[in-house]
Amino acid sequence: GEIPQLLLEGNLEKAYEVAKWYKELVGEDFYIEIQDHGLPEQKKINPDILKLGKDLGIKVVATNDVHYLNWEDHEAHDILLCIQTATNLDDPKRMRFSADQFYFKSPTEMEQVFSEIPEVLINTEEIAEKCNLDIEFGKFHFPHFEVPEGYTINTYFRELAEKGLHRRYSKITQEIKDRFEYEIDIISKMGYEAYFLIVQDFINYAKKRGIPVGPGRGSAAGSIISYCLGITDIDPLKYNLLFERFLNPERVSMPDIDVDICFERRGEVIDYVSQKYGQDHVAQIVTFGRMNARAVVRDVGRSLGMGYGEVDKIAKMIPSGQITLKEAIEIEEELKNLIKKDSKIQKLMTISLKLEGLARHASIHAAGVVISRDPVVEHAPLQKMDQGEIVTQYDMKVLEKLGLLKMDFLGLRTLTVIGNAIKNIKRSKGIDIDVSNIPLDDPLVYK
Repeated sequence: GEIPQLLLEGNLEKAYEVAKWYKELVGEDFYIEIQDHGLPEQKKINPDILKLGKDLGIKVVATNDVHYLNWEDHEAHDILLCIQTATNLDDPKRMRFSADQFYFKSPTEMEQVFSEIPEVLINTEEIAEKCNLDIEFGKFHFPHFEVPEGYTINTYFRELAEKGLHRRYSKITQEIKDRFEYEIDIISKMGYEAYFLIVQDFINYAKKRGIPVGPGRGSAAGSIISYCLGITDIDPLKYNLLFERFLNPERVSMPDIDVDICFERRGEVIDYVSQKYGQDHVAQIVTFGRMNARAVVRDVGRSLGMGYGEVDKIAKMIPSGQITLKEAIEIEEELKNLIKKDSKIQKLMTISLKLEGLARHASIHAAGVVISRDPVVEHAPLQKMDQGEIVTQYDMKVLEKLGLLKMDFLGLRTLTVIGNAIKNIKRSKGIDIDVSNIPLDDPLVYK
């Protein structure tokens, strides 16, 4: 931390100045941390930390810098550092922790470490009592969609849908009317009118500005309401598509409409959504690349300094697909026998089993954007990525459990190419092409 580093440098005056500044900023909620992992630097400055706290009336609190759960995990953690820094155990210059005490210690262990200053442990209870967090599940937090004066969400939703119905169908048969009313009824009972209004709003914004949008992806194409609102351009009755694949009245779940948008102009649609609902109400979503069974064996083997051929042979014994390392060992007799016979391979597998499933890297989800009624930070932690993008630190599965609205804005280069082709045909030939009305059985296409 900033203050311990200043104390370590011998800059007492600056350390006291910084501590006073923080105390004035947050008052009684400012504590100074003290740690003891057996490191000489900590032994050196801990007395100075205690003195500073006493001099300035700032409470000192004991913590342990936890990087792994149990003491015996320290070796696996060391290998993880090698994987993250693309080095191996034998590299003398690699990043490493100089102690094996960075695990989640029990109260008894912490009492032993800080037996001479028990008050720093009591202060941890004080901080815990100040923290109060209730995470609410099972409730949707749709952003507020503003409707024109004189309308409610329900009446505006129905009016837009009815206008679209007459726009899409020159003759409204009983079949069309029944399907329309059936879907309206289910959507209203499930309380998803606002969801449809939000989606149709940004899709029609894109279309009006000439941003190519896909005709409809996935189960949403089975909804006549999506078709009437302009969310999709596919008539579900014409192709006998089922609405229940999209929204099932027997199973309450958040609707999921994936939207394909021109790759080059996807950012314009996200900017529109941010401006409409507030920048702090919109964020992109993190995704984690995790170490699967084969990958973790290769990574650990490389970090242990094993030869490529040897590690590759073992990795290929693991069946491909969604299988865990434990399952692979149980079903592959050759692999099981190798582990029993060779202590080196046994070590490889022991460490791999501990690291399997951990996040190897974090990146921005290719399509996911979350839109919230409240500032997103009230529901999920955020971070700023390298290019300045604001991204949630929860992945999409957790965000859905929290009831946040997740939209998939998938940028497709195909739509960009098609959009440019249509523009060029218009410019060179003077022909207007409507992609949604191209006959699918045109014989010239299949020549």
